[in-house]
Amino acid sequence: MGVDIRPLKPTDEAEWRELWRLYLEFYGASVPNEVYTTTFERLLSEDMALPRGLVAEVDGALVGLVHYIFHPHCWRLERVCYLQDLFTSAAHRERGIARSLIEAVYVAADSAGAPEVYWLTEQHNATARRLYDQVGSLTPFIKYNRP
Repeated sequence: MGVDIRPLKPTDEAEWRELWRLYLEFYGASVPNEVYTTTFERLLSEDMALPRGLVAEVDGALVGLVHYIFHPHCWRLERVCYLQDLFTSAAHRERGIARSLIEAVYVAADSAGAPEVYWLTEQHNATARRLYDQVGSLTPFIKYNRP
């Protein structure tokens, strides 16, 4: 199985929407169509202040995605990278695709001079956490949201 990790392109929209829908569904979330449209446009933008998008392609079909954002940080002079969304279709899991997507974000961060890449996951996401324990370092931080 050859996996091609590449930037998102305009012709990917329908397949990307389905992958992102499945990702959101996994987390019990949904967004209006307007958010899909705006997010896709942002992911295609050349503006480095907007999110970036990469996809994993196998035999001409999209099987995974990753979205990441560079942003300023008060403790560093360089920007840092937040890996916001990562998803691999169920039929293609446990094949190294998610690892390849994360590593592609690491390469993008290095190219952009961003020394830190970080992400969040739910505590119960044991399958993903097994991978994250291999490619990242668990931090002691706990996330809070405005009520």
